[in-house]
Amino acid sequence: QLQLVESGGGLVQPGGSLRLSCTVSGFPLNNYVIGWFRQPLGKEREGVGCVQIRGGRTWYSESVKGRFTISGDNAANTVYLQMNNLNAEDTAEYYCAARHTSVIIPSRVLDPIWYDTWGQGTQVTVSS
Repeated sequence: QLQLVESGGGLVQPGGSLRLSCTVSGFPLNNYVIGWFRQPLGKEREGVGCVQIRGGRTWYSESVKGRFTISGDNAANTVYLQMNNLNAEDTAEYYCAARHTSVIIPSRVLDPIWYDTWGQGTQVTVSS
């Protein structure tokens, strides 16, 4: 059974950086898309970005493009979300999710509904 575990969240000052990790167990990552999502308190879950493991292609939301970077370590079955220049609007619970697919639908890759399996989340708080 596929399982995802996020880690790396915490409290960071505005302008700071954090790196989140999503460690996947149960299956090799080769035929998966791994997405990162966030959900601010009282708001809907939104897509941050994702990576197609085979080939390494990435997508990002406009709100994080240029500040966030997704990368993967296939040997460690881990996907990272490097977050730079954080601001208060980035405060949220962050989740990673997986979809087993070889067919990419660009209009769906940041849609939470498209994903099959989710981690438990990790809190990121940006505050001075």
